Amino acid sequence: MRLTEDVHDFLARAGDFLRSRPALHTTPLTTLEKLRLNGNDGTVFGRLENALCYRRPSGRLTLASLPPEQADALAAEWVALGHPLSGVLAEHDTATAFTEAWRRRTGASAVPGVRVRLHRLGTLTPPEPVPEGRARALGAPDRTEIIRWCTDFAAAVGEALDPDAWAASRFGDKHYTFWETEGPVAMAASTTMVAGMIRVDPVYTPAHLRGQGYAGAVTVAVSQAALDAGATDVVLYTNPSNATSNALYRRIGYVPIAEFTGFDFA
Repeated sequence: MRLTEDVHDFLARAGDFLRSRPALHTTPLTTLEKLRLNGNDGTVFGRLENALCYRRPSGRLTLASLPPEQADALAAEWVALGHPLSGVLAEHDTATAFTEAWRRRTGASAVPGVRVRLHRLGTLTPPEPVPEGRARALGAPDRTEIIRWCTDFAAAVGEALDPDAWAASRFGDKHYTFWETEGPVAMAASTTMVAGMIRVDPVYTPAHLRGQGYAGAVTVAVSQAALDAGATDVVLYTNPSNATSNALYRRIGYVPIAEFTGFDFA
């Protein structure tokens, strides 16, 4: 297996494949673009024939989709290299096959972790009726308010976010929009376009303001802005167990295309 810490070298060899299916590869594309612009943070990139992966500093391995037999070969390579892994994240079947191979070869136990559903925008359909208020794209003067909302969102979903490290976090390089009445009532963000793809992430409405249609309205506003910017693929992730949000996104035009699963290795 070829390993490198040079993101430019990895993109030169693997970029065409990732860009060939930008919706499915939304996370690798945005992660690699951030590393390309800001410099590598210790991420190691690997390629074994058509199997593409990268290991983050946390030890978690992210895989592009591959057949089960390639997952087994890739696991064998990582074991042979002696690189420890704390977990894996990939499409469900790929993650399951790799985890089984890793467990068989190392004896490590594996615990199911994150599970998300990926949706791609079909025909954008604004909700009816549109709730009171309007969308407002945010800029530098709103930074303090954005950080506060991101911190509240992170706490709501069980993530840790240090406001002092916000710029280096997964929130720091996104573009934010509020839905506002007398003040902000919902927030949505989007990634910078890569390979014609923009991901809507995160979407957040404080608990006491839910049920008014604000999340749908701000998601439609951000999605329309992505289309207006020329995006050919607009995507978002949901929690598969959240029936309310999944139904909302389907109503406004998002179609499920894949499920991703993470496993944590002991």
